[in-house]
Amino acid sequence: MEKQSNSDDLDLQNYWLVLKRRWLIASGIFLTSVALSGFVISLQRANYEAKGKLLFQANRTNSLTGVDGKFRDLESIRREANPLSTQAVILQSRPILQAVVEKLNLRDKTGKLIEPESLIIKVEPIAGTDVLDVVYISENGKEAAAIVNQLMRSYVENNIRNNRSEALAARKFIEAQLPRAKGELDKTAEESRRFKEQNQIINLEEESNETVKTIGELDKQLNETRGQLAEATSQQTELRSQLKIKSDRAVDVASLSLIPGVQEVLGELQKVQSKLATAQSRYTSTHPSIANLKEEEKALTNLLQQRVSQSVPSKNVKIDPNSLQLGALKEQLLGESVRLQAQRLGFENKVQTLTNLHQEYKKRANILPNLEKKQGDLERRLTVAQESYKQLLTRLQEVRVAENQNVGSARIVQDAAVSNQPVRSKLTMYLAAGGVFVGLMFGIAAAFLIDIIDRSIKTIKEAETIFGYTLLGLIPKFETNNNAIAQTFIEAASPRIIVATLPRSVIHEAYQMLQANLNFISHKKVRTIVVTSSVAGEGKSEVSANLAAVMAQAGKRVLIIDADMRNPSQHHLWGVMNLTGLSNVIVGQEQIRRCIQSVTRNLSVLTAGVIPPNPIALLDSQSMNALIQALSASYDYILFDTPPLAGTADAAVLGKMVDGVLVVVRPGVADTASALATKSLLVRSEANVLGIVANGVNVKQEPDNYFYYNNTRTESSKEQLLAQGASSDKEYRNVSK
Repeated sequence: MEKQSNSDDLDLQNYWLVLKRRWLIASGIFLTSVALSGFVISLQRANYEAKGKLLFQANRTNSLTGVDGKFRDLESIRREANPLSTQAVILQSRPILQAVVEKLNLRDKTGKLIEPESLIIKVEPIAGTDVLDVVYISENGKEAAAIVNQLMRSYVENNIRNNRSEALAARKFIEAQLPRAKGELDKTAEESRRFKEQNQIINLEEESNETVKTIGELDKQLNETRGQLAEATSQQTELRSQLKIKSDRAVDVASLSLIPGVQEVLGELQKVQSKLATAQSRYTSTHPSIANLKEEEKALTNLLQQRVSQSVPSKNVKIDPNSLQLGALKEQLLGESVRLQAQRLGFENKVQTLTNLHQEYKKRANILPNLEKKQGDLERRLTVAQESYKQLLTRLQEVRVAENQNVGSARIVQDAAVSNQPVRSKLTMYLAAGGVFVGLMFGIAAAFLIDIIDRSIKTIKEAETIFGYTLLGLIPKFETNNNAIAQTFIEAASPRIIVATLPRSVIHEAYQMLQANLNFISHKKVRTIVVTSSVAGEGKSEVSANLAAVMAQAGKRVLIIDADMRNPSQHHLWGVMNLTGLSNVIVGQEQIRRCIQSVTRNLSVLTAGVIPPNPIALLDSQSMNALIQALSASYDYILFDTPPLAGTADAAVLGKMVDGVLVVVRPGVADTASALATKSLLVRSEANVLGIVANGVNVKQEPDNYFYYNNTRTESSKEQLLAQGASSDKEYRNVSK
């Protein structure tokens, strides 16, 4: 969060710096806009305002025709579409304005009736009321009041006519709709009657509830009966398995066992069979007694079958006589089996009956929703038809009453009076506020637009971003004066060598900081340094001279070499002659010792010498390399003032022979394209770039964190530095590059 806040503060500070840089343009546009708005305001004439009030009551035309009742659910939409706004538009319509022009005979300077559109009438609803404010502003107060009053009267008259015509139209509309509504009502009532008759409907809702209830009860009875049927079937099956009698003979056996004739023959048969068994144990099978007994047994068996057939005549039943010989337990079990069978058959019949009944009710229940839907549609249609017919009859009575009345929906609440005091129109306030606002906005926009179009490097931060090198020094802007010249301790030195003219100044401290930073940037001592810049006018010669002076003041033996053999300037800064110099030494015309000129005990200067036709050929030579090696043994520091890198490669060539390259950047002079070209050339030359020096910095246009040095002996703030004077760019460009 704190980091984000700092970023926002920095952005705001950057915007403020842009305005400070372009304040002249922004101020000029702002003052021009304010002056123009003031001039336009001065041309405005005094106007007088006339105001009347008109009460508006809602139009009842919709209620007379019955439309309002059908659209009450749209009440919220009608509230959004404010009726007062609609009437305000009508008040400003051409027919009403035309009536005002004709009634008041309003004419222009040529004597013709004015155009209605030329009357600018302002009509506004008063919030929370049904009252309209009618306002007209004119140079003539009486005329303004007359126009407002006539406008309101014309509107009321027109409103009355419209209401009567609307009432007449409503009556004709209702009379035309009555027969149609009556026919629709009769048709819908007949359809509803036929529907109930065809579907045997009395009360569908009660029938539906009863059907659902009955289906539930039938489901319950079916489940109970099926359970009873399953239980009876299970018990009967168990009894039959014990009796070992087929299910289809159990009833017959049980009934035969109760017939006396059958039981009598069965008893005789049993006796004969007993005798036969006794005889067979005594005699052989051929014995006459056995034969007689067998004949008797056969006869009795046939008689038994005959009586069985007589007892069950509808069936061809052959029953084993042994099965008719039942004991008491078997008779009881056989009776229970017969009872269970009858009970089972009863349960089966009941299940079938309940199932059929359930299906019938289910079928009815399935068609009930469709019947309810159709009946509901018919009832709704019938209700709508009845309501429509009833409302039309009511509205017809009301509209006949309204048709005979001479009443409108609007009346005048307050007539317009003549105003004695002129009014200040909103146009005047808008012009004043607009002049200030537009001037401010356009001024700021112009400042930022020009700042964007300007491709020069404007701040130290921008220079660091473009070059990507370390900032080693920051030299503020300053101007020279006579006092500074009087204090110099180097004879004939230029006042631009500020470390010599003002040794206790903030500028002096800045160069000392630059010297210290050069000592800190590398583990290896940097002794030979090329000082260059992107373009001319950035002050690289002046920085070279001041840096050399500071080093010399620290007790170091320093040699500054003017390697700018295209446009040399070091001899001007130090006030020495340039008869012979670097170019003469490289070609062997002069000895090095004769060309070096001593400025102070620790500072010497080697001027450029005669300007050669091809300087880069001299710099990129073995002689130059040997010269650097020879001089390095005699001096602690050697500074080379070289041409700008824009268009020349002298500094890049020389940079490969020395310990490092120092790039001077002056905000407002170097542009982005030149800076990028300079960096590209330095990268390709593989020179050791020590860093950049920001020269001629306007501390008012830089963030506070960039002003990182201070002279506690003579100055304690940036304001004290600025008190020395703003930079004189004209003088600065004439003296240095």
